[in-house]
Amino acid sequence: MKNKPRIVSVLLARGGSKGIPRKNIIPLGGKPLIQYTIDASIHGGADETWVSTDSDEIAEVSERLGAKILKRPAELAGDTASSESALLHFAENVDFDWLIFIQPTSPLLLPDDIKKGITKMKEGKYDSVFSAYEEHWMATWDEKGQPRGWDIFHRPRRQDAEPVFRENGAFYITKKEHLLKSRLRYSGIIGIVEMPFYRSFQIDTQEDLAFVEKII
Repeated sequence: MKNKPRIVSVLLARGGSKGIPRKNIIPLGGKPLIQYTIDASIHGGADETWVSTDSDEIAEVSERLGAKILKRPAELAGDTASSESALLHFAENVDFDWLIFIQPTSPLLLPDDIKKGITKMKEGKYDSVFSAYEEHWMATWDEKGQPRGWDIFHRPRRQDAEPVFRENGAFYITKKEHLLKSRLRYSGIIGIVEMPFYRSFQIDTQEDLAFVEKII
């Protein structure tokens, strides 16, 4: 690979959305939802920012905001199509060394988050990284009222519990050869890029939209 990797980002933004119609370009804080992540990518260190979509409307909006467009086949944009299938389609059509997969439903993602991910990759210790937030320990129970993974007679203190990180889905970075070999968004030696909980929300429902609007 070249000394300086070619780093491109891709946002997967299909037109069909049942929870929120036209979700990827719905107004949020006076801007189309997808603008937040396009801006984060453009200012976050990607050499190019792409949007993979089956929608002419999303393509037009995204191109106006500074992204390049890859038209995605309809069979890769349905309800049952995986993100990985769209990422592999992208890899077959666009030249890159490292791929930043950004989800346009994460409007609280900042350029600095992406820069941290790129820096981690450049350290040479990881083949892939992903964004996550630290989840503090809380007692969990099953449907029968039994504790899950802890002893009711020896309840652990939160500060004594091992840290656990939950994916927030904002972004993933991986090397092209690992994507093609594993056919997964992350593989090999995987690192975590920590983001705060309050910026880890995704827009999937009208309630999410209203909540994130208040944060913005």
